[in-house]
Amino acid sequence: MARTARKYSKGASRDVERAMKKRKAGTLKSGGSGRKVKSRRQAIAIGLSEARREGKKVPPKKSARSAAKKTAKTASKTSRKKTAKKTSRKTTKKTSSKKG
Repeated sequence: MARTARKYSKGASRDVERAMKKRKAGTLKSGGSGRKVKSRRQAIAIGLSEARREGKKVPPKKSARSAAKKTAKTASKTSRKKTAKKTSRKTTKKTSSKKG
């Protein structure tokens, strides 16, 4: 049975665990507003972002991944349009015939 690679490092899971404990104790604050974090999801997100900042093995955010996909899609579309324009120009150009 083949083992698959871990998505998150042990250090990253420790950071998430630390954030969860802080949330439970009521001392975890959100970054922007400084308000107390109440939801589990937000606590996990804070733990993962801290791990990312420290350079631990954590996959990129889903929003960042989808944004990268969108930019890749638009880039490929524009390159296709450019090549299509070039080929259409080549075929539509009239060749001048010399009269003799």
